[in-house]
Amino acid sequence: MKATGQEVTIVMIEDDEGHARLIEKNVRRAGVHNEIVPFTLGKSALDYILGPSRDGVVSKDRYLLVLLDLNLPDMSGIDILEQIKANEHTRRLPVVVLTTTDDEREIQKCYDLGANVYITKPVDYDGFATAIRNLGLFFSVIQIP
Repeated sequence: MKATGQEVTIVMIEDDEGHARLIEKNVRRAGVHNEIVPFTLGKSALDYILGPSRDGVVSKDRYLLVLLDLNLPDMSGIDILEQIKANEHTRRLPVVVLTTTDDEREIQKCYDLGANVYITKPVDYDGFATAIRNLGLFFSVIQIP
């Protein structure tokens, strides 16, 4: 996955160790070999994406794709999404929300805040693996601004 000739880094914000391994394995299976930078806490992910000062300048010339779980131990994924999309340097970063919640209002809120894709994690292993493999195929063809 490239953006105008640049390699795209996948930022995975997922606190469930098993889900994180499954995501990485199936993204790789789909032929996506981009660097994956994993985070289990929202705060450390935001430090990476927006910088400790939260001004976003650190990501001005970076090509990132964010995989975001909404249910994190330290903060809400919706808050993370809001901060990424509110910053002039990161608002165009594609954000894929991956969560177990299929609440219609939450899905709507994520899209209203600028999420690019909302995927509900199937509860069974095979369903989840298939969803992530398909996501990997999607990654291999999308263009990142």
